[in-house]
Amino acid sequence: MNLNTTRALRSLTPLALLGALSTPAMAIQVTDNLDLGGAVRARWDYDPDRDIQKFNFDTAILSANYNSDTWIGEAKYRFYGRAYPYNYTKHVGDVQFAELAWIGYKFNPDQQVQVGLNQLPFGLQPYFGSTFYQTMGSVVGLEDVEEVGAKYIQQSGDWNIQAGYYLRPAWQGKGTSNGETYSSVVSEADSYVTDGSNNQERNTVVLRVAKALDLGPWKSEVGISGLTSSLENRDTNNDGRRNAMAVHYIGKNGPWGVQLQAARQQMSPRNPGTDELVTFGGYDATYNVASRGNLYVADVSYDVSGKYLFDQISGVKLYANYSAFDKSADDFKTSQRMIFGTSFSLSKLWIATEWLYGKNDPVIGGGSLTQSLGAGGSNQWENQLYMNIGYYF
Repeated sequence: MNLNTTRALRSLTPLALLGALSTPAMAIQVTDNLDLGGAVRARWDYDPDRDIQKFNFDTAILSANYNSDTWIGEAKYRFYGRAYPYNYTKHVGDVQFAELAWIGYKFNPDQQVQVGLNQLPFGLQPYFGSTFYQTMGSVVGLEDVEEVGAKYIQQSGDWNIQAGYYLRPAWQGKGTSNGETYSSVVSEADSYVTDGSNNQERNTVVLRVAKALDLGPWKSEVGISGLTSSLENRDTNNDGRRNAMAVHYIGKNGPWGVQLQAARQQMSPRNPGTDELVTFGGYDATYNVASRGNLYVADVSYDVSGKYLFDQISGVKLYANYSAFDKSADDFKTSQRMIFGTSFSLSKLWIATEWLYGKNDPVIGGGSLTQSLGAGGSNQWENQLYMNIGYYF
């Protein structure tokens, strides 16, 4: 559920950023090359079916960004706790983890390498749509995933090529769960996860190739991605595999934007129990994900020009996003998510307001956190309102 897109500005073509969210740039410039910044965010959750009406602290973020003619780097760290949905903890910082921590070298303006905790170059970048509350891709471990390794980026005319090798997921932060990371990654199940597993992902190889082109009035990008890794099961000491592929399209025509993606994820774990489920974790929780399924994403957006309310409101974007995780097992119910929302700047604040719909969704409407992405939850559409208000510095 993050939005700061600066981590992608030096690694992607302009077309690859069409669907990304933008935030006020108010970082503190320490030197000509080093900026320090961060954010303080609040959130509002409204779900009358669950008697939830909360307005409270969301997160605090500290960040650093370095950029010279040759050396580049970025670090970002997040703090949660005490407030909903982490009101089971006592203090801000009881849940905390790194989002990014990498250094890089630019061979020239079109070639660079990044080493450390950086984003996997898979599918739509940097996010699978225009939304703040991310798509089904984030909870099945394909969207906005940061792992520890090296990534090479090359821009050759209209072609953008990115290749990465990652030794392991991010290091565990602090929390109450085995899922103490920013990204949703393969994890050891907590005791409350029925049919949970204990796999560790290692040696992830990713390749993403994209081409910019014009389709009539649409400035477009089409691309394909592939991912493969080993799944080391700590109970059986046997290795399985995780494979994923995706094709994507980004288009921009004046104020209109479109993003489309279809992906296949196929995992073959060597669990002591069922191999139809793999436990993932992130944001201080663990849950099961169907080992095989197709992910579909469609996003449409419209940029509203001009300034409003005495020039205090600007950068207004309207958007709608649909994503679905269609599982291969016959008795597993499809997980779906729809988001209708708007984002805008209000003076020095950045605000996103979204109407969330979920069916067999682990986090929308109080579905089954641990099983919705596996066998499924209530199989009913649930909805709630969500707002995030951030001051970025």
